[in-house]
Amino acid sequence: MSAPQTTGADTGSDGATRTLTVLVYSDDVDTRTAVRMAVGRRPASDLPRVEWLECATPGAVVSAMDAGGVDVAVLDGEASPHGGLGLCRQLKNEIYQCPPVLVLIGRVQDSWLAAWSQADAAVPHPLDPAAVAQAVAELARTVVE
Repeated sequence: MSAPQTTGADTGSDGATRTLTVLVYSDDVDTRTAVRMAVGRRPASDLPRVEWLECATPGAVVSAMDAGGVDVAVLDGEASPHGGLGLCRQLKNEIYQCPPVLVLIGRVQDSWLAAWSQADAAVPHPLDPAAVAQAVAELARTVVE
């Protein structure tokens, strides 16, 4: 049996296996599942595998982001009672070198809210799995060495 092959995307400069930590926030477990299923284990073949960090409350998001190690965050702008748009703006204004953030907006016309929140990308509901995976991949490429 041969050893598994790895690509350059799987290993860091020190030779250790690299993973992407993607935080997904929504009060709705179905939305979190939809994001995880859209992105899968790897958002694109040139990127490392994803390690998911699910959060159902804004406090959990803030704690996780403060702890560090998050490469990309996906925040549900439709979460209740505290949506991901305001949370995104808070994170962008309070965290030095905040990781890139994808916000899930209620409709295409809400793209101005995504801009106000300082999000790096936005995808409207209903979620198109290809659009979510592409957005996460594009953001991940900005942080992968």
